Amino acid sequence: MAVLDAEEPLAVAVTGAIRSGDLTALRKLLDAHPGLAATGIRQDGEAAGTRSLLHVATDWPGHFPSGPEVIAVLVAAGADPDARFVGAHSERPLHWAASNDDVAAIDALVAAGADIEATGAVIAGGTPLADARAFGQWRAARRLLEHGARTTLQDAATLGLLDRVTAFVEGEPGPGSGRPDASDITSAFWGACHGGQLATARYLSAQGADLDWIGYDGMTPLDIAVESGADDVARWLRDRGARRRAEST
Repeated sequence: MAVLDAEEPLAVAVTGAIRSGDLTALRKLLDAHPGLAATGIRQDGEAAGTRSLLHVATDWPGHFPSGPEVIAVLVAAGADPDARFVGAHSERPLHWAASNDDVAAIDALVAAGADIEATGAVIAGGTPLADARAFGQWRAARRLLEHGARTTLQDAATLGLLDRVTAFVEGEPGPGSGRPDASDITSAFWGACHGGQLATARYLSAQGADLDWIGYDGMTPLDIAVESGADDVARWLRDRGARRRAEST
């Protein structure tokens, strides 16, 4: 893959066309520079690494003008919808669209053939759904489910898919069954509190989840429920005697 430095004039021009949604300028650049659609752009300093043009189209904060059309033009010109970021992680453009709650970009990338189960997320190397769930991008998470994304126990708990959570927890026992252990139950419980999923939190509590586990970002289930604005979950946790981290320490 050819690589341009982010400060090179061509890189600046194509980045500007992509982020402004200027389809005319983008097509002219792609026509004038064969192979440009498959070229990477290298950035130093903060967020250092090499990204594809489809990463540029789905970069933070996402929701760029004419985003789906830009994605379609780039793919038609040879951009790989599953190109990996080269740097501290290996996320694909679909991971970035999911992290930005950019449903339109998700739809365009899936239509272009992006792998909905691609690994490489900053969240435990997981799928785009793992990013959407962890960052609280609920619209993106639901759209990925509509496109057929598979769920882990953590995904299902955070999104309140109680039937799937029950299937994970109460599946057939035995070697290789993959039934969750106590730490899995507690982690999933934390996720349910993050997602404001009271019924799922109640169920996992009954399975032995630790109400005061200090989990992701150093937060207890009560901490993350409060931060997420899940007032009903927070009230229920307080009624159960759950504590915030500051109260625990």
